[in-house]
Amino acid sequence: MTSRFGQFIRGIQAELPILIGVVPFGMIYGVLALSAGIPPAAAQAMSAIVFAGSAQIVLTQLVVASTPALVMILTVFVVNLRHALYSASMAPHLQRLNPFFKLLLAYLLTDEAYAVTILHYEKVPAPDADCPEDDRRQWFFLGAGLALWSSWQLSTAVGIFLGAIVPASWELDFTLALTFIALVVPTLKDRSAQTAAATAGVVALLAFHLPYKLGLIAAALLGVGIGLLVERKALTQ
Repeated sequence: MTSRFGQFIRGIQAELPILIGVVPFGMIYGVLALSAGIPPAAAQAMSAIVFAGSAQIVLTQLVVASTPALVMILTVFVVNLRHALYSASMAPHLQRLNPFFKLLLAYLLTDEAYAVTILHYEKVPAPDADCPEDDRRQWFFLGAGLALWSSWQLSTAVGIFLGAIVPASWELDFTLALTFIALVVPTLKDRSAQTAAATAGVVALLAFHLPYKLGLIAAALLGVGIGLLVERKALTQ
């Protein structure tokens, strides 16, 4: 196993190809946040505190719709519910870390950081239980997470700057849909994922006119539910 610094650099290197899609996403968020009337400082702070691209963009739409705070909280909870699954998957690999390191890595746990880190944990065996201090794999996680965090903060700042100079007449909302399509389509590799995505898409269209963007919550819940049913049925066959 390489040194801590070596693991850290490998984490950054593994994350770099993914940043090609993350940087434009962060810029789009910055532009949309400013066009929604969110102050630049608040928009940047949201990237630092929330640190969840999909949730942040959904929040900007809810702000435009003057959605009640409770509905905003519930929507973000549903959108980010997948992180609970990521946490459960990562927990066996991180259980021997000190609480501070666990909190730091929990903050950095995102879709992109999880994707490269879990593959690394599966490829690199854990050290003997008698020598937990020899487990340096968490530094790979730290490198991947910090690479993503840094690029997200910078791309958000660039988007906020562009949002201040882009005319309001330029409708940029359509770029949100294009970005999510580009992120989601490559991951639809099995029937359950494809069914979940199709179900969520249809429900989102049918429930588009529900107040406070409640159609998003309905689409997410039904999509996940149908996807799980299809997966369970496939496993029992």
